[in-house]
Amino acid sequence: MGRLEEALASYLTRHFGHAVRVESLDRIPVGASRETYRFVMRADREAELTARRMILRLDPPTSLIETDRRTEYAAIRAFHGSDVPVPELLLIEEDPEALGASFIVMQEIVGGEAAPYRLIEPPYRANLETTGQHKWSILGSIAKTDPAACGLDRVLPPVAAEDCWRQELQRWETMLDADELEPQPIQRAAIRWMKRNPPPPAQRISVVHGDYRTGNLLVSDTGAVIGVLDWEMAHLGDPLEDLAWSINRVWCFRKDERRGGMLPKDEAIAIWEKSSGLAVDADALRWWELLACLKGQAIWISATKEYQTGATHDPLMALAGWMQVNSQDRATLELMGRLSHGIST
Repeated sequence: MGRLEEALASYLTRHFGHAVRVESLDRIPVGASRETYRFVMRADREAELTARRMILRLDPPTSLIETDRRTEYAAIRAFHGSDVPVPELLLIEEDPEALGASFIVMQEIVGGEAAPYRLIEPPYRANLETTGQHKWSILGSIAKTDPAACGLDRVLPPVAAEDCWRQELQRWETMLDADELEPQPIQRAAIRWMKRNPPPPAQRISVVHGDYRTGNLLVSDTGAVIGVLDWEMAHLGDPLEDLAWSINRVWCFRKDERRGGMLPKDEAIAIWEKSSGLAVDADALRWWELLACLKGQAIWISATKEYQTGATHDPLMALAGWMQVNSQDRATLELMGRLSHGIST
């Protein structure tokens, strides 16, 4: 048994008060805000042996963005049992003594695929339109969920409808200021434009997943979305923020107009409108799409800085910046109507 398996088994035994074995612990090479492992938990209790397939989400030394494990835990717990499919939670531990870092343990959702490059290959490729229907319908369900009804208004910081845009723009501009290693003229021009042309107040204060994209969804081989993962960036805000992030140009994995590799932008928006009960104002959505570009660029640049400064040696951090920075700038230019003609400030 490896050191982490042994430490986790010891912790779970103390937590449950009876013998627990941890088997087949294996790191899943996805995600950059947590180290994610799958394992089998075997519990010996009252002469019975039960086995459950579990997921361990362990805080890493460094990540693409600092996130809050308690937010993730609260959001998953709030949506469990709803029409938004999420894993069943087992526990959260914020004391790093047991495993060297804080962690969450949850039930594994079996039979799903999340990797975008696999979803565009058989057997998933034949059902991508169905997956798209599920993807944006579920996002609409998140948008129409009352934060007070699910208890997240007591966990997530409040925000006024007229302040949603300002809060997010300040957040990502601040990260860009802190982490850029070279000038970012395209994003700076976009920031100036967004400040001069703020969107209208949010139609509704909703739970915002914060990273709703292909890659954070588990998909069955029949095309159904059976799990929405990675809630650590959840917050209250304008639901257009999630929609804009989900249709970001950089998620066009098939090198065409299908957002998230699944559906054309207009179809995705129409599905979301029907599910959420909200109408999309084109100008407001365009503003949030630009914010999504700034957000993405800030995350990619932060990853590059982590690697270049030696804070991490994880090649994923270097690849995120190398692969995405130019694509994100091009997406920004496209939205600003300047892709072929330079950019004016």
